[in-house]
Amino acid sequence: MTPQTSDLHRALHSGLLLPIFLLLLQAWQGCCHPQCLDYKPPFEPQQPLTFCKEYSKFGCCNLDKDEEIAVRFYGIMNNFDHSGYVTCGKYIRSILCQECSPYSAHLYDAEDANTPMRILPGLCGDYCSAYWNQCRYTLSLLLEDLGGPQRFANLTATIEEDRRKFCDFLELKDEEYCYPNVVSNAELNANLGFVSEDPTGCLELCLQEVANGLRNPVAMIHADDGTHRFFVAEQLGYVWVYLANGSRIDRPFLNLTHAVLTSPWAGDERGFLCLGLHPRFTTVRKAYVYYSVSVKREERIRISEFTLSPYDDNQVDHSSERTILEVVEPASNHNGGQLLFGHDGYLYIFIGDGGRAGDPFGKFGNSQNKSTLLGKVLRVDIENNDDGAPYSIPSDNPFLLEKETRPEIYAYGVRNMWRCSIDRGDPVTGRGRGRLFCGDVGQNKFEEVDIILKGGNYGWRAKEGFSCYDRKLCQNSSLDDILPIFAYPHKLGRSVTGGYIYRGCQMPNLNGLYIFGDFMSGRLMSLKENVTTGEWKYTEICMGRDRTCRFPKLINSYYKYIISFAEDEAGELYFLATGAPSAKARAGVIYKIIDPSRRAPPGKCNVKPSPIKIKGKLIHFHPNEEFVINKKPTTTPVPTTTTRKTTTTTKTPPRRKKPIVIIKPPMPTRRPLRRTATTRQTTAARKTPPTSMKATTSSATFQPSTVPTTVRTPTATATTTPTGYRTTIMTAAFSRIAQTPIVTTPPTRTHGRTPHYPPRTASPPLSSPSPSPSPSKPSRMVLTSAHPEPPGASVTPLPPHWRQKTTSSVFTSQNPTINITLLKIQEDKVRLGEKQEMGGEANQVYKRPRGRGNGHRRGKKLRAGSVRLISADGLSDRGRVEIFIRGQWGTVCDDLFTTKAGSVVCRQLGFKTALAVMKRAVLGEADSAVRILLDDVECEGDERSLLECKRSRVGKHNCSHEEDVGVICG
Repeated sequence: MTPQTSDLHRALHSGLLLPIFLLLLQAWQGCCHPQCLDYKPPFEPQQPLTFCKEYSKFGCCNLDKDEEIAVRFYGIMNNFDHSGYVTCGKYIRSILCQECSPYSAHLYDAEDANTPMRILPGLCGDYCSAYWNQCRYTLSLLLEDLGGPQRFANLTATIEEDRRKFCDFLELKDEEYCYPNVVSNAELNANLGFVSEDPTGCLELCLQEVANGLRNPVAMIHADDGTHRFFVAEQLGYVWVYLANGSRIDRPFLNLTHAVLTSPWAGDERGFLCLGLHPRFTTVRKAYVYYSVSVKREERIRISEFTLSPYDDNQVDHSSERTILEVVEPASNHNGGQLLFGHDGYLYIFIGDGGRAGDPFGKFGNSQNKSTLLGKVLRVDIENNDDGAPYSIPSDNPFLLEKETRPEIYAYGVRNMWRCSIDRGDPVTGRGRGRLFCGDVGQNKFEEVDIILKGGNYGWRAKEGFSCYDRKLCQNSSLDDILPIFAYPHKLGRSVTGGYIYRGCQMPNLNGLYIFGDFMSGRLMSLKENVTTGEWKYTEICMGRDRTCRFPKLINSYYKYIISFAEDEAGELYFLATGAPSAKARAGVIYKIIDPSRRAPPGKCNVKPSPIKIKGKLIHFHPNEEFVINKKPTTTPVPTTTTRKTTTTTKTPPRRKKPIVIIKPPMPTRRPLRRTATTRQTTAARKTPPTSMKATTSSATFQPSTVPTTVRTPTATATTTPTGYRTTIMTAAFSRIAQTPIVTTPPTRTHGRTPHYPPRTASPPLSSPSPSPSPSKPSRMVLTSAHPEPPGASVTPLPPHWRQKTTSSVFTSQNPTINITLLKIQEDKVRLGEKQEMGGEANQVYKRPRGRGNGHRRGKKLRAGSVRLISADGLSDRGRVEIFIRGQWGTVCDDLFTTKAGSVVCRQLGFKTALAVMKRAVLGEADSAVRILLDDVECEGDERSLLECKRSRVGKHNCSHEEDVGVICG
């Protein structure tokens, strides 16, 4: 046994090496995803490649890069005769062309910024052995091509004669993702280049945070003037200008707060609702707004016109307001709220039915009454109106000559259309150009998406979606209504937010996809038209898992309340959401929708914004959300690499409740500059793949919410010179382990930071589904701290009460997990990210709360409403929820069951809150002999038991045990 092997053997038996060993293996055995060496998704080159032809359809090289690789190849092959050319040319070419592989980032170890990038791509063991047998001496030529002749001379002289060392240097231990296996893996490459899907068929997309700190952002538009700036309206009455670089001008474009009628109540539909700019904004310089106003205690909708300031292109002249139209609102809801300029140049106005429920006004309701403007789509001409009436009627309006009908009406029979858009048309064929899509909010059962046609009757109040609402009106043969292209029940969501058909350049996979959402459930959805049949196929959108979204600046979570969708000047899509639907809560965020599976070829979508004069200051954008790429745990640093500084910023929402965490805390990075974590909470409005209030990874594995150990290793002198690529890493770790203390750097608690819970359990956090580890393999060990340290204590010796804990059960789900951030409304004196000291002593021992998991004490009679958690693994803090009613235990259905209801359950059991609500019987399905006792449970969070919550009658339900709800308490 060599000294090195002896040291390794002792280290393994000492148990000190295992955490390091597993961290290293994680980099080797982790599942990869298509990614190029520039850290971006692969693409289809605009021109076919001539050298690395196998990557002409999809890869990481354009024609220029392909030609560069060809020059390198022929330069190397000049050293060979014909026989050597025939024998070794195929190896040299294959190795060089892996820069063009869609998996090049994985093959070169470029996915992990904390490990050194490979010099050459990782090869499979058999392929490396064959390469060594036939062409081992070509390695020096490949390396000389990358640097000076002497740079790798010692290395190649050492390893070219030793097959084991040779392949240690070149081999990639991940057998599925090494070359050439990664090319021949049919399952891996079956959907390569298409939008990735989870096992349920949910489209996995990612997001980029664009703006934050907004108060109910209700609309975002662009000027179509080449500046690529966009205008964002807040419900209070402010409109802000954002430049193409993401910075915001400190002066508002428009301030109507003195006139807008709204309130801080959550869900108030009144306020500043929409903004539109004249189609020829650069020359006409007019803006149009839609807002609620009170006139002599009478609520009205007002559409006004403003003229741009002659002194500032980013501000209107506030004295120039001219009222275009006012409509009296009989109730405070159903205000509509959309302005659009069509491709015909006319202004389209979308007005709700007047409010209340069921459109109770008149014999047929406002929507079917063409003598009123309520419940209608209007079309007016606002051209050349400076010296006359504020608008005129287009000559081809459908009801222009009809008696007792308002001539402005373009379509009718709508309830409360919220967010409409006009299709730009296919960028190549132009198909679909000019179509007008709208989401129409439903009454009791259905939400719908419509294509608005001239003169169309959209059925309300006779119909809701495809079903009858008012049966007498529904049976009227003269109704002749236009059916929606899609309608969905209130199991999926209760308030549709209309979206856009994607026609941008950057994400070719999304072309033709109509993306929309639901305000109440936070669900993102899509429709795709079958051009042949005209039918629309529904597919849900979920947030990509961490590995899917591991690209620079991408995130995979968002706030629940989806207020609006938007399109920028280039056609890229965004949505506007908030964590607290109040007009005064600075909880609004704008997200850009990103497809991580494919991008456009480099250079194709470049835009150069036209210059714009700025008056005032620029407020630069700083994202609050933590990038997925920063979530990856750091590995043991290699002595030869430079330590990287990683700044991890996470969203710190306004203060409202105690932070609730259901995601795994990020592993401590080396020398973090600043660390905050988003307060999160789970909700569940899903029976099919969940969306998120703050939807993160579509995942279902649960891991411990404990502080992972940071392993710090001082520089040591190796006994032998490492000769292989992986040997370099492993030897560096192994040779130092005997003298390396294991220390921890627990984070201090800050305002809005993710709380870390005591290590009383090794239950895992929600992450992507993964196969159970083989019994023959060692289970992963996690060293955890019982308490965070005070600020400044960056390195602490291992306390005597610490012990190693083995990761326990793994829960897998058929549906992606929803992570939601519950907003906290901050006090004025607390700044975003301001630290708050955590009380307690460093060596305090966490005590287990009483009464956990059993639902009752022995010897005492159970009360109605008592609960218990049933776990197949015997865990006390999680399991299927069962409730005691009328002398028996029964289950609870997951319909409408949110973390508020979960917290009621957890508090009954002695826990503080619910970390997660698990749907679709993820934590176990009850036997058929067990009754389902409760369904449709909606709690406020302060009830003493589920029986005090809003719910269906005991025993009445419309679900099965496949929908048994479970909770995870903490």
